[in-house]
Amino acid sequence: MAETKPEPEVEADATVALLAVSASTTKGYPHPSQSSTHALEWTLEKLIKKSSRNDFKLLLLHVQVPDEDGLDEVDSIYATPADFNEAHENDRLKCLQLLKFYVSKCHEAQVSCRAWIKQGDAKDVICREVHRLKPDILILGSRGLGPLQRMFVGGVSDYCAKKVDCPVLVIKRRPEDMPDDASED
Repeated sequence: MAETKPEPEVEADATVALLAVSASTTKGYPHPSQSSTHALEWTLEKLIKKSSRNDFKLLLLHVQVPDEDGLDEVDSIYATPADFNEAHENDRLKCLQLLKFYVSKCHEAQVSCRAWIKQGDAKDVICREVHRLKPDILILGSRGLGPLQRMFVGGVSDYCAKKVDCPVLVIKRRPEDMPDDASED
């Protein structure tokens, strides 16, 4: 799947924050996750205040995890190559719809932003993008996985905090947004 263009351009005088955003794990695309939505709202309200919004550039990265068997939407043994192409195009449109939500929030707050999609394992892609773009800070939302869940599922924020060469800000979910199972985001 081709990534969206254009790639973000980083201005030298602005503070650049890279925010990784995701879709809801329970509702799927194009619904935003609670943790990413809260992280964006917190960033706009607390970090990028109205008085300093022109001094910030917000980069929004969404990592689409590829379907392992390629059959999310096409599960028939009678599928044609055109069916697979259509499924990939539908995935791309859903990702763009998701990014539209986050970009709209930035525009409402009058904060400059760029958004794009990459494919792969979220932990690795985020670290590669931080290395490539060299933002001043990486901001991630936390689903609130417990120690046992993190051991089996692996926390993206924990991994990135250990691997990237910039400060990492992990925004925890609001207590009222915490479901019984933290993996429901």
